[in-house]
Amino acid sequence: MLDPLKTSSYDYDLPKELIATYPVSPADSARLLVYNRTTQTITHTTFKHLMDFLPDNLSVFLNDTKVIKARIFGTKETGGKIELLLNKPLFMDRYLVMIGGKVRVGTKLFFDENLMAEVLEINEDGSRVVKFFQNDKKLDFLELVDILNKIGHLPLPPYMNRSDEKEDEKDYQTLFAKNYGAVAAPTASLHFTPELLEEINAKYSVNYLTLHVGAGTFKPVDVDDILKHPMHSEYFEIGIEAKKALDNAQKVLAVGTTVTRTVEYYARTNKIQGECNLFLNPANKPIKVDYLLTNFHLPKSTLIMLVASFVGLEKTLEIYREAIKENYRFYSYGDGMLII
Repeated sequence: MLDPLKTSSYDYDLPKELIATYPVSPADSARLLVYNRTTQTITHTTFKHLMDFLPDNLSVFLNDTKVIKARIFGTKETGGKIELLLNKPLFMDRYLVMIGGKVRVGTKLFFDENLMAEVLEINEDGSRVVKFFQNDKKLDFLELVDILNKIGHLPLPPYMNRSDEKEDEKDYQTLFAKNYGAVAAPTASLHFTPELLEEINAKYSVNYLTLHVGAGTFKPVDVDDILKHPMHSEYFEIGIEAKKALDNAQKVLAVGTTVTRTVEYYARTNKIQGECNLFLNPANKPIKVDYLLTNFHLPKSTLIMLVASFVGLEKTLEIYREAIKENYRFYSYGDGMLII
């Protein structure tokens, strides 16, 4: 028996060719693996037929975060080249970033559009805290986003192994992306077409909340005991309407792991805004979300552990083995799975 609290239990072998580097078109032609917990059966279908599997009396929750062009390339005063990835804003117009290239506290970095960053702190995990200026004026978050959208690149996940292209500006944002702040897309939502969304809206209560997906979402768990993993935190917000819908929901479908964590954090804390650092796993199961729509996730990641919080470790690995056998496409631009 595998131990569901050991990180090594969540490892699996994925053939490289099953990593999706581009999305399918149309988006809802992606495949969908449906696992029914009552009958313990797996059905293979496509996203277009999602509605055939959803029960009645359902409240659907989606994440309306918007991905920032968070990757920028610049130089140090010495002329050395550097790459900077914005992770998230902190208090007082300071920002948490990752920097490729050697920098010290006080190092100044220069980018297009007269953007300049100054390194304020270096953290143990390799991240840095910086301030951003344009023409010597300190920038707040929205001012910074405006500049990044002119000069930056979409931060595609490292496993795609390619630079962003023009098409990604559309493909790597959800149809309902509204609030800038994420450095990774809530990928379960990338499968919707306007027609499918309309169909769902006509039948169900559809609600939006915001969780700004951080770079930590790709961080593999590197301790043996999963409960010792220092979970990353991400900013979230649940509006008044979404809160009411959650409080009155008979059954909840969370579209994506980000929505799941936000809803479950609210269910445990009653907070509608702040930093969410909830880690769902077989020892910390969902108490509010009934059904999960998600993609296929990296081995040993907190995301595959979240899936196991719904169906257990053994069943998660069995589903993943089946998906690999059936040549499903994995990760951000890949196919989806529905747990009902």
